[in-house]
Amino acid sequence: MRFLLGMIAFQQARPPQGYEDLFGGKVVATILIVDDEERMRHLLSIILSRRGYKVDQAGDGLQALEMLQSAPYDVVITDIRMPRMDGVQLLKRIMELQMPCPVVFITAFATVDSAVEVMRQGASDYISKPFEEDRIILTVERTLRFSRIMYENRELKKELQHVAGGDEIIFLSKEMASVMDLAAKVAERDSVVLISGESGTGKELLARYIHRTSPRRAERFVPVNCAAISPNLVESELFGYEKGAFTGADKRTIGKFEYASGGTLFLDEIGDLPLEAQAKLLRALQEKKIQRVGGNQEIPVDVRAICATNQDLAAMVENGRFRRDLFFRINVFPVRSPALRERMEDVLPLARFFLRRVSGAMGMELTDGACRVLMEYNWPGNVRELANAMERAAILATGKGTITAQDLSFLRTTIRGTSESVTYKMPPEGVSLEDVEKDLVKQALAAAGYNQTAAARLLGLTRAKFRVLMKQVMR
Repeated sequence: MRFLLGMIAFQQARPPQGYEDLFGGKVVATILIVDDEERMRHLLSIILSRRGYKVDQAGDGLQALEMLQSAPYDVVITDIRMPRMDGVQLLKRIMELQMPCPVVFITAFATVDSAVEVMRQGASDYISKPFEEDRIILTVERTLRFSRIMYENRELKKELQHVAGGDEIIFLSKEMASVMDLAAKVAERDSVVLISGESGTGKELLARYIHRTSPRRAERFVPVNCAAISPNLVESELFGYEKGAFTGADKRTIGKFEYASGGTLFLDEIGDLPLEAQAKLLRALQEKKIQRVGGNQEIPVDVRAICATNQDLAAMVENGRFRRDLFFRINVFPVRSPALRERMEDVLPLARFFLRRVSGAMGMELTDGACRVLMEYNWPGNVRELANAMERAAILATGKGTITAQDLSFLRTTIRGTSESVTYKMPPEGVSLEDVEKDLVKQALAAAGYNQTAAARLLGLTRAKFRVLMKQVMR
């Protein structure tokens, strides 16, 4: 996408040569030749036009800049020394205006120093006069490949922003849309947020999104894994300690609360905090003051707390394993991060995102068979498992360019669902099988949020078989 329309606005993206447009047609690359010598412009135009490129001409950098601001170009080939605005000044203006258009310099004044300088300033390539036709074509083709990569990166970023509430929160499902709506609303306030959900559902990503969209976005986001801290080090980790507070405390050290002051403190797996530490955490959240271990001074801290857990804190309160007062203090704004099996519409967008991330420029794709395997799997490890699965599949499929069902065969051998068998005891008077099936279909749809794919999985059916059953029993 080129950043044009005058000096600051955006213009519609147009892919370079070799890309298909929305209607399946090929888009021809357009090249702008900038040179004050008409003979040189004419010669380059003939060479490139014979290869099928669309070519425009400009007599100097100023004219070229005006043309760039009114139409998109895939490559600029420019002389260095020209009147009014030379090639180096033109490159500088292209960079300042954020026009991601590769620039190739061509000049008779070729020296190593000048080549290094223009490349350092952002030029894509450098050719000296006199030149051979093959060299020009080779340089243009190489530069267009670079232009295509720039286009792909811009389009991928635009696509991810379209489907994601944050940089890495990919979703299409209404379940995640609802969660992101809640996150966006609470981000504007300083309320404590409690994010619950299974391991691997992206609770920290959600917390980071809340921070990024909050008034505290310019300050630190400090994550703390409460489960990873030794019980006897929790207080010093959270609140810091004074010199001499204990053996080995050879200097004053600030804790996570002080370090996060002004920003957001993310307390992950908060259910694993020891009870004694819970009491001190409650006071810190209520009073917004802390005391370092071994110290007497009360230190004010300005933090926004976001907590996360994969445990049932309410049940832990009833069992005496979590403080009731702390639970009420952190449960101001609860947000539940749904399991991946509850938002199956997001599986394929997420899979493609992870695949692009691990395959890079290779651009690996999913076959229809691979998509079916991904959609039929239960994902007990949630999004984290999906990310790992795509990395493993990409390794297995190295050199093929596509991920097939065979590359994902390791998912089919993984135990899914629960290990407990469900039995049904028929009453003496018998039952209506049609009524039972109808009731099960309704229950499955309700449990899956009326997602047919997820409902089918709950009944151990493919989506196609479930739809047939649903039509039979719901008519």
